[in-house]
Amino acid sequence: MTEVFNKMKVAIHNSKGSFSDRWIEYCEKNNIPYKLVNAYDSDIVEQVKDCSAFMWHHHHANYKDTLFAKQLLYSLEQKGLRVFPNFNTNWHFDDKVGQKYLLEAIEAPSVPSFVFYSKKEALKWINNTKFPKVFKLRGGAGSANVKLAKTKSQAKKFIKKAFGRGFSQFDRLGHLKERFSRFRQGKDTFIGVCKGFARLFIPTEFAKMYHREKGYVYFQDFIPNNSFDIRVVVVGNKAFALKRLVRKGDFRASGGGNIIYDKNQIDERCVKIAFEVNEKIKSQSIAYDFVFDKDNNPLIVEISYGYTAPAYDKCEGYWDRDMNWHKGENFDFCGWMVELVR
Repeated sequence: MTEVFNKMKVAIHNSKGSFSDRWIEYCEKNNIPYKLVNAYDSDIVEQVKDCSAFMWHHHHANYKDTLFAKQLLYSLEQKGLRVFPNFNTNWHFDDKVGQKYLLEAIEAPSVPSFVFYSKKEALKWINNTKFPKVFKLRGGAGSANVKLAKTKSQAKKFIKKAFGRGFSQFDRLGHLKERFSRFRQGKDTFIGVCKGFARLFIPTEFAKMYHREKGYVYFQDFIPNNSFDIRVVVVGNKAFALKRLVRKGDFRASGGGNIIYDKNQIDERCVKIAFEVNEKIKSQSIAYDFVFDKDNNPLIVEISYGYTAPAYDKCEGYWDRDMNWHKGENFDFCGWMVELVR
């Protein structure tokens, strides 16, 4: 292991449009030795032999990434490399069921969630619970695969499908509705809407290659009267945040693009909780999504190591672990990730 760390070179899987663009820029700017590698190559373990660290911003909607990214990262971590994301940061990524168990185990303040692995038990539960409930698949980001079951009848349909044909990871009709909604807001083009329509007939590569979700059903309590959520991102001992407005005529905020960056509109209780939870799960970096219950207490909805970096460039600064505010000082959160593996 000493031999590995003495090499002090960072291996980066270069995926355009991901964190890797900024990792590379940071390494070049700060004279940090790095090499580009291809995680999809069969000899990837050989490629990183002269490196002390490996970084890969793998994506939940790339079917190749979902096949082996976590396993490769775990393996290289066992070999002695520092990796990003590491096991504690990564194992629950794009897995809402895993997140349910994790947040419950560490007693984090989170939205009550329910998962069932038999149709009988799920149907029994809906006869004794209150509605509405939020139905989710275990994977998906940006409010994909998230629907509101307003009644027991609607929940029953979700359950029957979950233990029958199952759900595609790509919601074709939902995708078209999303593109049309963004078009009406001036955030998409007519061509984009046409592409969304075409997806009704031509599935994405991910939808063609990835299995259907079935054999379980997952619900969360619906927390009413939230016109926004708060996302707090922790990277090491720093945190930054933004406020996301709920879409018009919807109950979801994630993926809507209606963002407020004003630091004064961030409830700092969310920042404190995010730091505390991050220390418990020993994560390098996680984004925490918060809503507020009827007594205005922050509750975690879900967590994720990955997000779209440009959406956070307008954040006004960051908090340190002692909750001191640093306005616009060296705000390079992707660079901070590189420092975590050096």
